[in-house]
Amino acid sequence: MKQRIRSTTVLCVRRDGKVVMAADGQVTLGSEVLKSTARKLRRLYNDKILSGFAGSTADALSLTLRFEAKLEQFNGNLPRAVVELAKEWRTDKILRHLEALLLVSDAKNTYIVSGNGDVIEPDENIAAIGSGGSYALAAATALMRHTKMSARQIAEEAMKIAGNTCIYTNLNINYEELS
Repeated sequence: MKQRIRSTTVLCVRRDGKVVMAADGQVTLGSEVLKSTARKLRRLYNDKILSGFAGSTADALSLTLRFEAKLEQFNGNLPRAVVELAKEWRTDKILRHLEALLLVSDAKNTYIVSGNGDVIEPDENIAAIGSGGSYALAAATALMRHTKMSARQIAEEAMKIAGNTCIYTNLNINYEELS
């Protein structure tokens, strides 16, 4: 039986003109933690766009390179770049077999992009992907609705909750911010 690599919680929170993306560093194969300090966040297009990935690392890095090319092609227009990436990802014979999700954000927009052609813009100013994404999303949503915490504080607390709940998520968190 093929063992599946599981990993990652990536969270994006937008509040008061700030965007914070956070990702844990754990990579797991079966019941073994292979790495605890993986970097799953990238700053793209002159540091104006944040990107986080979940899923197969090689697949996610391949998609990130394609996404960077789309950003260059469309002069940093994030909505256009994600739609074009999703179309190519879904229709290309090789790309459509890649197993990953991307969470991307600029100062105004946040999207989850999948290989099924999905380009999802969250209803609220929070989005999450990965094994612990639902835990981080639930925690961040509650904090957003019921506190005055900053985007960074919400991301920190939500990632702690996800890291203490999801066995595929650790507490070695990296953060990137946009203003």
